[in-house]
Amino acid sequence: MFREKNVIIKNPLKADIRFGLVYPNVYKTAMSSLGYQILYNYVNEREDSYCERIIYPSVRSLETNSPLADFDIISFSLQYEQDYFNALEILRNAGIPLRREDRTSDDPLIIAGGPCASSNPLPLSDFIDIFVIGEAEAVLYDFLDLYLESDIKNKRDLSSFLNLQGLYISEFNNNAKIILLDDMNDAYHLTYPIVTETDDKDFIPAFSNSILLNVSRACSRGCRFCMSSYMYRPLRETNLDNLLSIAEEARSNTGLNKISLIGAAVSDYSKINELTETLREKGFQVSTPSMRIESITRETLVALKSSGLKTLTIAPESIYSLRRRINKDISDEDVFRVINDAVELGFNIKLYFLIGLPYETQDDIDELASLMKQIDFMKYNIDSNSESSIKLNDISIKSMSNSASKNDSAFSRKKSKSSKKKSKVSISFSVNPVIPKPHTPLQWESYDMKAVKSKIRYLKKNLKGLDIKFDSAKMGLIQYVLSCGDKEIGDLIERSLNEKISIKEWAQNAPNYEFGDDLPWDSIDVSVSKDFLISEYEKIKTSEQTPWCEDGPCYNCGACD
Repeated sequence: MFREKNVIIKNPLKADIRFGLVYPNVYKTAMSSLGYQILYNYVNEREDSYCERIIYPSVRSLETNSPLADFDIISFSLQYEQDYFNALEILRNAGIPLRREDRTSDDPLIIAGGPCASSNPLPLSDFIDIFVIGEAEAVLYDFLDLYLESDIKNKRDLSSFLNLQGLYISEFNNNAKIILLDDMNDAYHLTYPIVTETDDKDFIPAFSNSILLNVSRACSRGCRFCMSSYMYRPLRETNLDNLLSIAEEARSNTGLNKISLIGAAVSDYSKINELTETLREKGFQVSTPSMRIESITRETLVALKSSGLKTLTIAPESIYSLRRRINKDISDEDVFRVINDAVELGFNIKLYFLIGLPYETQDDIDELASLMKQIDFMKYNIDSNSESSIKLNDISIKSMSNSASKNDSAFSRKKSKSSKKKSKVSISFSVNPVIPKPHTPLQWESYDMKAVKSKIRYLKKNLKGLDIKFDSAKMGLIQYVLSCGDKEIGDLIERSLNEKISIKEWAQNAPNYEFGDDLPWDSIDVSVSKDFLISEYEKIKTSEQTPWCEDGPCYNCGACD
């Protein structure tokens, strides 16, 4: 059984623009994307346009079962680099020429947006006509108006689009400046989300059926590995009263009581406790994909727990010394405090860690393993006065690193005493290789697959018994090439449709940039200056911190100019 509510139905024959909104990943992922649902409703608010969804692996629309080639404009939402392969597969299976130079006026105009499209469009520039750099609401209506005025259907002349900010046009390799909304009051807030009714778990959205509430955009914490920390500055928040009104309206349109708070740093929202508590009082269940450790209070956790949240997701990233290198000055005490409160309140906990950070040593990996064991032991929530407890204030991670075998032996004895005690909650871990990204201080770093594989093997061996998942070191390499590669990477992506590209060939195409090099994405201006990124890169070596923009002085990064 599969059924959708709140689908928009129009007569395609009466639309001046047929807009095919393509998500090159599976349905459950697509329908958990706030941006994807926003664009669907946003375009459909125009009387002259009909937006329909095409979701991988299908090449026909969900609304009218129309083939992809019937649309005037095809728009890809590029959230993950690995989706590049699916995007080309969709075009091929739809019978649309892959390369833009082979397409004629009889073929749709192919555009793309999303964080991957905004950060580095070069790897897909032979296949995509126009990339939207930034937030689509800020330019899309102007783009559609110009499309109707231009003679593109007859001549495929895209030169008129050069006058719009926020567009990178592959044919011209133009300099493009990111376009963002200045105020969240101007943002499109989703009040009529699609509700999926199905008993097939493969089609249940990742957040299940919930109201996706956009509390903020961007993050100015400045974590040096994170693209969102630099590309979409400055931080912009939605007014509290507006959020509550949006939630009520969406509930009346859907019958849903569950809300997922969406933002790059949800727990940094200035009125997060008031928001969660008021939503709870109004009968909503509240969840959030992830939260910043340093801004989580017990009050926040109590409000989230009482509103129905079951799993808390946090990202300590690494050990304390490496956290400081990436400008994430979160103490071990803060990590333990949040986990302890979460366990006491009955949350299951999922933690994300990175490996392969700059200046990471084997001793650091030893220390990371000890930290993860200690965190895992906290699920038993043993009374701190018990003989079998680990007293977090008495065991520093640094001392564990200096005498790992001794402490691990002590840990094993303590754990054996509690092995008969059932854990109060579940604690799971996800360990991922850090991928250098464009427009971040790490864009001058390389990716060492051999070192990452060695660290994964070591952690697997030393963390047996923990609920832990590791991302593939090989896929990390491919993602790095796709993320930081140049135009020539498009040939690899295209060839992958018909043959398996060896990991050796991917490695041969891995970039290794240095200061002063021309970067493939230099034509993309995201407002944050290269000089600022260089200064942040140099701070990695000394672990110098750049405090959060909301608390510190202006650092003249360029985003607010």
